Amino acid sequence: MTSQGVSELIYWKDAKWTGFIFTGLVVALITLSQISIISIASNLSLTILCMTISARLYMKILKALKKSDGTNPFQTYLDVDISLTQEQTQKFVDRIILMVTSAMTELRRLFLVDSFIDSIKFTVLMYLLTYIGAVFNGLTLVIIAVICVFSIPLMYRQHQAQIDQYVGLVTSQIGNIREKFRAKIPSAKAKEQ
Repeated sequence: MTSQGVSELIYWKDAKWTGFIFTGLVVALITLSQISIISIASNLSLTILCMTISARLYMKILKALKKSDGTNPFQTYLDVDISLTQEQTQKFVDRIILMVTSAMTELRRLFLVDSFIDSIKFTVLMYLLTYIGAVFNGLTLVIIAVICVFSIPLMYRQHQAQIDQYVGLVTSQIGNIREKFRAKIPSAKAKEQ
């Protein structure tokens, strides 16, 4: 899926398709929060197997009754080549190795305090995440994120003027508070002079 396709999806360009994707994601995530992933995977597999075995059995019965040639109804899917070329495999492996290496490098830098400020920021983030984890389940956060992705961009596009006006007011108030705060700190006054 391209970035344009994702943009069309979250801005509800095709309402039926976006509604289908959004509803499917939310229902799947809510289901995952109520039932274990193992149960969902096994029940889904059983459902698919029951349908495919029934279709295959139906074609066998038609062949026995000489009303069909009895070919596998899924033969076109069985004939599709899903193997990867060596170049594609190497490209994927290189990309995964690069991501893992950069993540490990960054985590090493943070945990072993290469930069004191960055490690403190990371510590504060992890501390805040403990509170978020105590209040929310990880799956609940994913559900909230999916709902936000499908609603906030559209809401912003529809009410952009009002939102920008209020954001401007909040930004100016934060700037005023920041200036008052800087004026009261003695070290900030000394640096300005």
